[in-house]
Formats: sequence, structure tokens, C-alpha cells
Amino acid sequence: MTDTSLPNARAREATPDIAVVIDVVSQLAAELNPGRGVPRLSPTSSLEADAGLDSLGRMELLRRLESRLAARLSEEDIFAAETVGDLLAVLGHAQAPAALELPELQSAATGGWHVPEHAQTLLEVLQWHAEQHPGQAHIHLLEDGGDSVKTVRYADLWREANNVAAILRHHALEPGQAVALMLPTGTDFFAAFAGIWLAGGVPVPIYPPLRIAQIEEHLKRQAGILDNAAAVLLITVPEARNAGRFLQSRLPRLRHVLTTGQFQAPARHVRMERSASDVALLQYTSGSTGNPKGVVLCHANLLANVRAMGRALQVGPSDVFVSWLPLYHDMGLIGAWMGTMYFGIPLVLMSPLAFIARPHRWLLAIHRFRGTLSAGPNFAYELCAHKIADADIEGLDLGSLRFTCNGAEPVSAATIDAFTRRFAPYGFRAEAMAPVYGLAECSVGLTFPPLGRTPRIDHIDGKALRSRSVAVPVPADHPDALHMIGCGFPLAGHEVRIVDDSAHEAGERRLGRLQFRGPSATQGYFHNPEATAALLDRGWRNSGDYAYLADGEVFIAGRAKDLIIRAGRNIYPYDLEQAIGELEGVRAGAVAVFGSRDPARDIERLVVLAETRLREPGKRAALRRQIEQVASDLVQIPPDDVVLAPPRSVLKTSSGKIRRSACREAYEQGEIGHRRPVWSQFLRLTRAAAAPLVRRAVSSAGAWLYAAYAWALFGLMVLPVWLLVLLLPGVLAPHAVVRAAVRILAAATFTPLHAQGRAHLPTDGPCVVVANHASYLDALVLGAVLPHGFQFVAKRELARNWFLAQFLRKGGTRFVERFNRQQGAQDTTTIVAAVREGRSLVFFPEGTFGRAPGILGFRMGAFVAAAQSGLPVAPVAILGTRSILRGDQWFPRPGRVEVRFLAPITARGNGWQAALELRDRSRAAILAATGEPDLVD
Repeated sequence: MTDTSLPNARAREATPDIAVVIDVVSQLAAELNPGRGVPRLSPTSSLEADAGLDSLGRMELLRRLESRLAARLSEEDIFAAETVGDLLAVLGHAQAPAALELPELQSAATGGWHVPEHAQTLLEVLQWHAEQHPGQAHIHLLEDGGDSVKTVRYADLWREANNVAAILRHHALEPGQAVALMLPTGTDFFAAFAGIWLAGGVPVPIYPPLRIAQIEEHLKRQAGILDNAAAVLLITVPEARNAGRFLQSRLPRLRHVLTTGQFQAPARHVRMERSASDVALLQYTSGSTGNPKGVVLCHANLLANVRAMGRALQVGPSDVFVSWLPLYHDMGLIGAWMGTMYFGIPLVLMSPLAFIARPHRWLLAIHRFRGTLSAGPNFAYELCAHKIADADIEGLDLGSLRFTCNGAEPVSAATIDAFTRRFAPYGFRAEAMAPVYGLAECSVGLTFPPLGRTPRIDHIDGKALRSRSVAVPVPADHPDALHMIGCGFPLAGHEVRIVDDSAHEAGERRLGRLQFRGPSATQGYFHNPEATAALLDRGWRNSGDYAYLADGEVFIAGRAKDLIIRAGRNIYPYDLEQAIGELEGVRAGAVAVFGSRDPARDIERLVVLAETRLREPGKRAALRRQIEQVASDLVQIPPDDVVLAPPRSVLKTSSGKIRRSACREAYEQGEIGHRRPVWSQFLRLTRAAAAPLVRRAVSSAGAWLYAAYAWALFGLMVLPVWLLVLLLPGVLAPHAVVRAAVRILAAATFTPLHAQGRAHLPTDGPCVVVANHASYLDALVLGAVLPHGFQFVAKRELARNWFLAQFLRKGGTRFVERFNRQQGAQDTTTIVAAVREGRSLVFFPEGTFGRAPGILGFRMGAFVAAAQSGLPVAPVAILGTRSILRGDQWFPRPGRVEVRFLAPITARGNGWQAALELRDRSRAAILAATGEPDLVD
């Protein structure tokens, strides 16, 4: 087999020296905590409390110790170390890694590639694979930090899942009951997860502690999730079994704490029948400990999302997914594991700790296994761009990677640029970087960019966005430019919309709240009716994010909720504020935790603002260290900045609630602790309160006034135009009336109407025009820009409206039946005859339209007629009408309409195959011109 591994540094003899270790740790602590005054360290000093090392700090410590001592160390031991002295034991176990023996990757296409497209549950998916190809590799698990590989086959997973299911049934697990799962990345996790399904239970994955020494405190923090989920069983590592007794004393419904060692003995097969509507997963975010929100996802939700993402990625038998993502997070659990399980492609998996300790391992795995797909949050790409040494990736080849998702936290344009520049010499292609948007409430994925496109960055005026909620494009070097990342278009079958504060749909480039709906959307939160009520909005789901649409693409502008995302972790301010508020020296109820954007690195920083009356420098320094320790314990991340402020610095509402946004604004403007005169405060508060109300009122009133104005104009014009069309003789004069009326209406409603490429339209004879269909306005728009002599082909349902039918028939419109096949065939014959007679016809071959952007499949009538008559097809792309008047409503908005006439296409023959080719070439041209997603497999 070919050796695709890269050279590793050889471990050399190293004599542990406590002085050297203390020196390395002290230097790193001073760099990570500037101005904090790191105490003199000793062998008993805590790496967290005294040195302030978080998980990323320990990664840097690992790198520096290896460099200083010329040794290869165990990252698991580094992360488990509690004190400086513990590091000596780690140094004593330094050794050279064994050569990685790569397994032969078995192509999913072996014996023919198929997917369980008729499966109703993920349990059926797993069983289907276990029966169809039991020996096929499902997961290649990189163990020992990536130095060894354990392969899990479908038959192995199915057998082990049955063992787990039998044990769970033995412990009286009833259908629909929740089973919490707190396990690290490994084969036990997958067996336990599938075993819960087999036994009829509902898995509730929660994240494991970073270090075993913290397990008791960690479990205390998870009690809220277990209580909300009504978990009756907890499956965890053996080291946590004793600590689990604490949970049982607090949670009467938690009957047993089971460990992985109990599932090894062979057991009889157990199978509980599950349906598509059964709950398959309760997904809790990593920070939801104070007021837990468990997203309820059924098998139908998960399968719909997995299938839609696979369709967007065009997953095929040659794909390989490489992941380090945690399995308690939806991107790693659903996107990586369930997605690869459904499509039967290999999943190469390493633990999150292996990546955090040595980020280059992720890239090496892509190289070694020729990974084509991957994913990670923005911080992972930043880590790789800035923290990987050239020596660690010598010979790296990322040329196999065709799509890597960047999501789960705000995406940074600077990070995308830095990663692309850094790894372009190693074969990384810019079009492989794919900013995406998703959320647990939509299973995991919601919007994906088109394949093969480089990331789209929209440079907009920050002042206009903040003051008027409008995304106004500006040059990239504009002094107040914001660099917004395009996250693509909704997955097939899913829809998004942007609504303003008055719950009206916002127009193009208008900032508002993003809502979504589709088959992947949750029905709500488990045992949380208040949160569910806030989530649901007349069939739509509130995402909790602000966004705007540009050309139908989603651009995320910020979170409407107070959630802070830092280093891939969700941090809920309330939990941390409560814990810090209990410290001696901190004023009770006077702590604000918020995120603040670091403009230099374009990442979000975690800031703690706490009021105190302490003035003595030593006591203030000690309090700051305590706050950092509490944050590290609670969310595993120390704050980037701790501000100790005088009383009354934390801004609150009249009811006593923390005004985190106002605190963040004061912090960023350097105004913490500065007290203004009462009259000044009164004016600022009045202005702050009035401005949003005024903006909302003006925006809402403006939208309604515009809609009323537009409909009033249309109402005034429609009857005179209708009468003129019917009374004027012939066809030319009525057409001229309609053209003039549409152009007057467009000008009066401030809707620019532009047509380009009209020279492409054949002038030496008749032709067949085919256009995309996005709105009821499309026919009017084409009627206004096409020359005389074109007749429209419309659905027969329109002929049933007498008023409309008279108008359309006078213009020569021909009607076709869409649902009655016999009548439809007769209508097609009539259409073909008309074309052969030399009539130029206009078709909307999609037949219908929807609110979501995208091109539907084309019906064959227009292309059969063109091929049989030998006439050219003139494709036309219509842009802008969808955002002006959407398909499911009658609320017009201002916008710009553009009609692009494309080069004509002539059939290569007159048979069915020629018509098919004509359809496909025309559709491809329109897709390229509109830039909308392809909604056909």
C-alpha cells in the first residue's frame, strides 16, 4: 500500500527539569494574562487558577514544552495535568509515536453504490447497511492522537448496539424515555447511541468533562439538562460512576448510572419498532445549564436534513468525510456521523482534544485519507492559519478537499482569507471553503452556498446598517465597511425569510430577524412551552439571528439573543453572572457578561464586567483571578477581559434586568464607570428608547404606505387598460398599451426596469422564448420588454377567471392543461402546430414558482415544440421580481428588475433526445445568469 503519512519529529532523550517547566509555564501565563500579575509558580501551583491556562493555552504549552525539551508528549496527559508538578510525570512518559498504518479505504461504490432512500428512521438506515454490506467500513477512528486507526464496520456497530439495547431493556427502559449520553469520542459512543434507538429510548448527548478530575463539578452543572430531559438513565465513563450517585440524589427520575464496561457481554437482540415521527434526539447546546432548551428532533427531521445536505453537496461513492467535531454538537453528530452513515461513505474521525492539541492533525488526516468533505467552526480555521508550524505539514496535499463547511459560529472574512492564503501552496482551493448557516432548531443545516464557488463577501456600509438597518454596498476599503459573509441559499425543501420588528417581511438588503421553515425544523423545545411559543411564528421558526438577503442569499449580521459564541462554545451569560456574583467582593446582582468583537482579529471576546468596592491592588488582583477561575470551571474558557468597576457601572432596566447590549456599548466606548449628570442620562435613555420605536414605526408605515400606493396605482390603471385592450383592434395596439402601462407603473413605483442583451433575440424569424418564473410580475415584465408579435403560453387555470381570460385571449395567450394528461397532450399538439405556423411563443417552463430562490425543473412542451419545428430557443433570465412580490403574498416592496436575453440555442435534431438536450442547455444558461440554486437533483 502507498505510504501517505508525513514525517513526524523523533522523540529524543529528555531529562525532566522542574525549573525548565516552571519557566515555560510562567512565560506563557504572562503572555496570556498581560497586566494580571501572575504569582510566582511552584510545583503545587494550579495550571488554571494560578497560571490561567485554558484549553487553547494548554495547546500552546504542549507545543512549547516539546520544542524546549525536544520530546513528543501526550496531549491527553497535558490536558489532564492539574498542577505544574503534574507535568513532570508527563515528561517522563515522552516517547516516539508509532508509524501510522493506514487501512485500505474501501470505496462505497464497491458492488454498486446505493442509499436507503426508503428508510423512515435512522435505525432503519443502520440496519439496512448492516444487512446489505456488513463488512464495509463505516468509521475509521484515529486513536492515540492519530497514531493508530480503529475501523468500525456496520456489522460491528449493529452487534454492539444490540448489546447495549439489551442492557437498557434489562434496566426497564420504556419507549420514549430519555437516556443521557456523556462519553468521549470513541466506539462506545456510537454503540450506546444506536443502542438507545434500538431499545426505544431517546438519546440526550451531553459534553464530557475536559478532565476527569473535574467530573463531579461537571455533573453538577449538567443536572439541569438531565432534569429537563427527564432522563432515567445515564451512560458514561467508569470514572464518573461514583459522581453519578450525586445526580441520583438530586434527580429522582434518574434511576441508574451505567458505564461502558457493562455493555461488553453478548446479549440477545432487541428491537423496538420506531416511526418517522418518533423523537430521535434531544439536542441541548453546551451552555444550556441555567434554563435548558432541548431541541426535539424526530427521525423525519434528521433524515430530511441529511438528505438535503447530501443533495447540496452532491455526495457520491468516492467521498470521504474527515472530522474532529465533538459528537455532542449537532454538526459533528448529525452532519458528520449521521450523514456519512446514510450515504454509506467513510467517516475518518478523531477526538476534539486531538485537534485542539495539534491542529495540523486535522489537515494531515485529510491528506492521508484523501478526504473530500469536512467541517469546522470559524475558530478552527483561524487556529490552523496561525498556529501550525511549516515543519508539521511538510508534504501536505489538500487537493482532494472539495467542500469544507465553516459554520456553528460567526464566520470571519479575515479568517477565510488567512486560511486560504496559508494553505493554497498545499493544494487548498478557495472554492472548497464554504461558509454555511444552520442551527439545532433546523437539525443542523439550513443554508449552503453553491458548489464550486469561492466565498462571497458583501462589503456594506456599517453606519447604514446600524442606523437604518439597510445593507448598502460600499467598496472594500470604505472606512466603515463591514465584510459580511454569504452563507448560501436554503437547502432543498426549506425556506427562509427576513421580517422586521413589525413582523412584516423585509425587502432586499433590509436587516431583520431570520425565520425559516421546512421538513428539518423542530416542533419545539422539550418541556419548555414558553421557549417553544417564542420559537414558533405561524408556521415559521424564529432563528434568533439578524440577517438580510441579497440576491436571495443569506447574510448573517448578528445574534438577536444574548448567547455568546467563543472558541466554538456557546456561553449563556446568566449562568456565569450568577456564579461570579456569589464571589466575596463582588456586588450581588451586579455582574454583566457579554461578547465584544475584537476588530484586530475579527473574533468575539468574552468580557466580564463586575462591580466591586475593593480598592487595594492585591485584593483586586486576587478577585480577578477568582473570576477567571470561575469562568474556566463553568464554561472551560477564561474571559478575555475582566473589568472591575465601581458600583452602578452595570447598566440595568427599571425592573433590574441586566442591559448587556448597553454594557457592551459602554465597554467598547471606554465609558465603564463614567457617571453622567442625571439630565444627560435622561436624554440618552429617552433617545435610546425612542429611536428604535421611531425607526420601527417609520419602517412599518413606509412599507404599508408603499404597498398601498402601489396597489392604488395598479387599481387606477387596471380597468382603463383592460378596456383599451379589449376595444382596440388587432394585437399590436393592445400590446403597445400594455407595454406603456407596465413602464408607467414601474416608474411610478420607483422600480427600475432594465433589459440587456436584446440583440440576442432572433429577428430573422420566429423563436421560442423560455424564462425562469419567480413572481406574478414576470409576465408583465416580459410583456413590457419583448417586441410585438410574441404570444404567451399560460396554465389553463387562468382561463377560468373571466375578467383575466378576456384580457389574456385578446393578447393571443394560449392555455395548456397541467393536470389532465389527455388534455395536456392535446394542448401540446396545438402549441407545436402554432410554432410550425411561425408564431413566436413565450413559456415559463417551470410551470409555477415559490418564495424561495431557485430554479425548478423545466417541463418539456416548449422544447418539444422548438425541436420539432426547428426554431431556436431564446433563454431569458428574470432577476428581482421575487423580492418585489413573493409567491405566497400580495405585499409589494420596492426593488429593481433586470431582464437578461441570452444567446439563442438551436436543437441538434428534431426528436425527443434533441428536445431533452435543448431543455438542459437552456436551463443551464438561465441558472448561470440568475445565480439562483438548482432545485433539481
